[in-house]
Amino acid sequence: MKMLQEFKEFAMRGNVVDMAVGVIIGGAFGKIVSSLVADVVMPLIGILIGGIDFTSLKWTFKAPGLDLASHEVTVNYGNFIQVTFDFLVIAFSIFMVIKLINRFSAKKKAAEAAAPAPEPVEPDDVKLLKEIRDLLKEKK
Repeated sequence: MKMLQEFKEFAMRGNVVDMAVGVIIGGAFGKIVSSLVADVVMPLIGILIGGIDFTSLKWTFKAPGLDLASHEVTVNYGNFIQVTFDFLVIAFSIFMVIKLINRFSAKKKAAEAAAPAPEPVEPDDVKLLKEIRDLLKEKK
């Protein structure tokens, strides 16, 4: 029972929950960027370089002495190019988002530093003591 309680405390810590949310959102963001790359960017790049579909690029090797198509081995280097390009676009997108967040954080810190500090509120008993002091000075 103690181990279950320890696990519950660990799992419900703020940073663990935040990390889990980040992983889930990151996975969804990765799917969006992968679709953008595969469905929008790569076809345009394919048109620019002569209509090549990178995912269909492959080297095919046949086993010697066998004529069966089932014994073919393919090296799908086009798919590797596609996945590498996906990674680069995702990494660049995350870089730009973090750069934007850092810019807003820096502006917020600069605004906080430039704002004057609020004057401390004087407690009532200190005010009363100052009034008494001033009255005593006037009587002298």
